Amino acid sequence: MSTIDRRFPRAVYAVGEEPDPRFSLANERTFLAWVRTSLAFVAAGVALEALQLGIRPELRLVASITLLLLGVLAAGQAWTGWTRSETAMRRHTALPGPAPAAILVIGVILAAALIVIGLFL
Repeated sequence: MSTIDRRFPRAVYAVGEEPDPRFSLANERTFLAWVRTSLAFVAAGVALEALQLGIRPELRLVASITLLLLGVLAAGQAWTGWTRSETAMRRHTALPGPAPAAILVIGVILAAALIVIGLFL
């Protein structure tokens, strides 16, 4: 069994040809950035609820859940973005854009709005 046969996920490595390693490493760094973003969303959601700040409890809970869901979404983007980009590079096709970017932006705006409104109500 060759090294390529043992790499995960096989569905990615089984197509096309090896891209320049610099591009694969850049793709991996992007994956890790999405993972860090995911962890930051989760940490913010947990901290918001755990610190019991002076925010209306129901708004704080909704903002916290929103941040936690954004963390899950960002983790999903990390994986799907990496696989889609790596596959595109191997096939010499256009790179995909970050699919859930608009949802993440709207979610951050929503969470921030809930926090600000909760502070002043």
